[in-house]
Amino acid sequence: MHEFLYQVHTKLILMTPTLILFAVLALIVLFVVFTYNALVTSRNRVLEAWADIDVQLKRRYDLIPNLINTVKGAANFETSTLEKVVAARNTAMAGGAESTAQKAENENMLTGALKSVFALAESYPDLKASANFMELQRELSDTEDKIQAARRFYNSTVMTLNTMIESFPANVFAKSFGFSNKDLFELNEADKKVMDKPVEVTF
Repeated sequence: MHEFLYQVHTKLILMTPTLILFAVLALIVLFVVFTYNALVTSRNRVLEAWADIDVQLKRRYDLIPNLINTVKGAANFETSTLEKVVAARNTAMAGGAESTAQKAENENMLTGALKSVFALAESYPDLKASANFMELQRELSDTEDKIQAARRFYNSTVMTLNTMIESFPANVFAKSFGFSNKDLFELNEADKKVMDKPVEVTF
């Protein structure tokens, strides 16, 4: 009996390092799985936030042709201003696989062109009296507010993802899993001044 117990005890002692090794490996695997899932979740939130921005941008693109047609009805309205809006809209819509920074720059140019239209409209009584123009201005102002809100949410999710990718120990696995930092949808100083003054409805 003593011999048997001794053999069991000896085997347990020999197995202990093996059990510890398996336990450590299991913890590493669990950590990698948890980290990967957290990164995937964060990346999906970034994609969802970008989709929200895209929806609002497309809504703005759809409203602009109606705005142009309405403004064209005003006698002697500056055609160069309308041409800038059309050109900015075309550039923004044709972005394709451009960088986030380039996308932001194109959208900010469109925002500036739209503000020029509304600023000039103050000198045209027919436009100021147009219910259609007033409604388009209201809708574009509302869309602009939603774009800014969506942009803030997108930047927040990007910051979360980038922090995870750069933080230890997740950064050990992030690059090998194909995760990379995303760019913020930022504004330069000139664009900030434009965006800080939303389109006003002054009828």
